[in-house]
Amino acid sequence: MERPPLYGARMWRQAGQLMANLPLGIAGFVLSITMLSVGLGTAVTVIGLPLLALGLSGSRAMGRLGRQRARNAYGSAIEEPEPVSPRREGLVGYTTAHLTDLLAWRSALYNVLMLPWGIISFTLTLVSIVVLWPLLPWVVRALAAIDRILIESLLFPGALAERVRELEDDRGIVVDGAAADLRRIERDLHDGAQARLVALAMDLGMAKERLREVDGPEDVAAATRMVDNAHGEVKLALQELRDLARGIHPAVLTDRGLDAALSSVAARCTVPGGVRVSVDLLGPDGEPERPDSAVEGIAYFTVSELLTNVSKHSGARSASVELWRSEDQLMVLVQDDGRGGAAPYPGSGLAGLAERVRAVDGVFLVESPEGGPTTVTVELPWHTRTARR
Repeated sequence: MERPPLYGARMWRQAGQLMANLPLGIAGFVLSITMLSVGLGTAVTVIGLPLLALGLSGSRAMGRLGRQRARNAYGSAIEEPEPVSPRREGLVGYTTAHLTDLLAWRSALYNVLMLPWGIISFTLTLVSIVVLWPLLPWVVRALAAIDRILIESLLFPGALAERVRELEDDRGIVVDGAAADLRRIERDLHDGAQARLVALAMDLGMAKERLREVDGPEDVAAATRMVDNAHGEVKLALQELRDLARGIHPAVLTDRGLDAALSSVAARCTVPGGVRVSVDLLGPDGEPERPDSAVEGIAYFTVSELLTNVSKHSGARSASVELWRSEDQLMVLVQDDGRGGAAPYPGSGLAGLAERVRAVDGVFLVESPEGGPTTVTVELPWHTRTARR
């Protein structure tokens, strides 16, 4: 590969970056020192901590500029971190969120260090341009390496902080999902089985009263009809309870695994051409293996929901479900030949499925151009982190 010229555009971009460190360092130093000093000095008052949080917010904003400059001048692969998200509304939530943001504190430290570093990098770069012209490329390269290390070590949240944020988001998703499932179960019980059991109790009570007042064949026939109605209500209530239990965790999944459970789901799908199911979950020794129960549950409900969407919205003539193991991953592929146009936009069912999959470090991809076909690819870990521990 051809090396870039010593005095090429890249070298001059880096030199400009190094010389810009001084004015930006002065501005960042003044902002950080002033706001932090005032905030810490007045921390015992009502306005002290909010001022300190405001200063940290400003330092974090200046850190965004530093990351952008590093991407432009050094080609750093630094992504922008997630913005600060207060867990509570109002001034208290804003203050708490910024005071506990480690990236904001590191950004403030970076702004403080930028003043002495800006003086050094500006001076050495300028002297090299004016006096040590033959050495300029090597001086710029050395200073740029130090500048890049400084930016990437202080202005990037780091793998641990990103993982903590992901776990907090996943925890919120799991809590919200559990609350939604509990509301659904409560609603189904209240509107379905509970209502039928109440009607059953009323019918049996009326039949009991009628039997006590039997005077002839007509009363016996009326009581028999009431008992028959009650018997029908019992069967419907049992069916609804079975459906509810299947929606929580189907027994066939626990007893026989994904192959049998998904075949049962596919048999209930109303696609005219039917649903083809292929499950190949063999371990390294060639013997059938099962993933963790939590992963099995997520895979089952994901496929079940996707096939429900195929039945209701796709207009497909046929569909297919494929599951296989790829090293330590469970791969799921659901396809249909429907009209397409599906997308996991916020608030949609697909978005909810994507969140559930990402809660266990999975991947959820949707390819659904207008006119079809639709392909949903799901990648799940074979073992959850809890199971590994």
